[in-house]
Amino acid sequence: MLTTEQLTAIKQLQEECKKHDSVELKLNWDMLKSRSGGREDFFLWKDGTLIAYLALYAFGSTVEVCGMTAPAERRNGHFTRLWQDAQPVIEAGGFQKVLLNAPGDSESAKGWLAGQPCRYSFSEFHMQWSEQPVGDSPGITMRLSAPSDKAFEVELDAEAFSLTEADAEQYYETRLARQDESRYIIEADGIPAGKIRVARSDGESYISGFAVAPGLRGKGIGGQALRWVVQQEAPTGNTICLDVETRNANALKLYERIGFERKQQQDYYEADLQGLS
Repeated sequence: MLTTEQLTAIKQLQEECKKHDSVELKLNWDMLKSRSGGREDFFLWKDGTLIAYLALYAFGSTVEVCGMTAPAERRNGHFTRLWQDAQPVIEAGGFQKVLLNAPGDSESAKGWLAGQPCRYSFSEFHMQWSEQPVGDSPGITMRLSAPSDKAFEVELDAEAFSLTEADAEQYYETRLARQDESRYIIEADGIPAGKIRVARSDGESYISGFAVAPGLRGKGIGGQALRWVVQQEAPTGNTICLDVETRNANALKLYERIGFERKQQQDYYEADLQGLS
């Protein structure tokens, strides 16, 4: 588990990089606040100040890598040093895929990636809801997930997000301990039709794991569920946001129709596992 001092230092470095580069780093704060105690975070300090940081985020057999270096400390090999420290941990974890994450507009990140054995994989838009009327959701019922929904959730995660069933089950189990996250089942005509998660943290309501069962897509169920979530979260005053793959045209149309706007792009590069040393 990360200490309060470590979390504070990460936040301060994130804000420094954001101000200097005008970019958003995808640091998955919900995961940082619920670390299990394994070697997932790598720090470089100078005179008591955090100057470089790298984080690993495991999603089944895939691990995502994100990090940052203080603007005044760049081009000194600091992030490369942390990346070298992280590689043995990645290898020991037996991961089958390593994704390096970088803000789409970050010149420093793209410069570093150009020297790594990796290839572009995909991009996501970070979207935020802009307040507007969203309408009602009369055709669905939303309820909190129960343990008896596990098989449905795992199967839907595997199908919707191209995961193996083992990865989907492992991911399901890791999320159970998250105190700031609510998991909802979408019901239509009394049967489970989909699912969605909402995590509240630091003035943000983050939507994830949104999927509708294959045979029920195209019936407006997803739109109604998303409207319900927005109506639920808007009174909190939180920023309501989500991430979506840039190539997912249908999802983009749905989110934009309900009032979500594109804010930042995150690019993902798949590292060559043979190139890890």
